[in-house]
Amino acid sequence: MPLTEAQLHDQLVSEGLRPERWSNAPHFKYGVHDHPYGKVLVVVSGSITFTINGGTRVVRMQPGDRLALDPRTPHSAVVGPDGVVCLEAHR
Repeated sequence: MPLTEAQLHDQLVSEGLRPERWSNAPHFKYGVHDHPYGKVLVVVSGSITFTINGGTRVVRMQPGDRLALDPRTPHSAVVGPDGVVCLEAHR
């Protein structure tokens, strides 16, 4: 059974991270973009699929799954049919 949102939050905090919560409606799409910082993302509920580096890596995420992206890593994402709630922290 996946950890609760509070447990996931506490886990990130114990690593010295400052997680923030965000969510999206079903089937929301993020176009290809990158960030000047690294980020760690954990799915709390729902699902989301990331396409990384132009499709060289596809990551389908469910509750409890974690993804770390290095700075300037190009990625896009599509939210699953039930929406998604995530915790995200920057490095």
